[in-house]
Amino acid sequence: MEIKISDQAAEWYVEEMDIKEGSFVRFFARYGGCSTVQKGFSLGISLEEPEAGIGAEIKKNGITYYILEKDLWYFDGHDLQVEFNQNAGEPEYLYN
Repeated sequence: MEIKISDQAAEWYVEEMDIKEGSFVRFFARYGGCSTVQKGFSLGISLEEPEAGIGAEIKKNGITYYILEKDLWYFDGHDLQVEFNQNAGEPEYLYN
């Protein structure tokens, strides 16, 4: 599994979440909502250092974006691609 984040999406996280270099952004499975990969679950995001084994990660501009091994089931074998949606003015999550 791979994580890809566009430059614009990374900039949005830094500005909107006030992220500093050296920080960690976790993507995780949360109960509720909807997604194209898991019914009844959606993608959550938090600022937190890894608590256990990292299953996938990418470093961009000094920030580590990651998914813990225990949350890999949510992606059902797909990669996570984070793009910036100009019309919505926020990140868009694609599962490839």
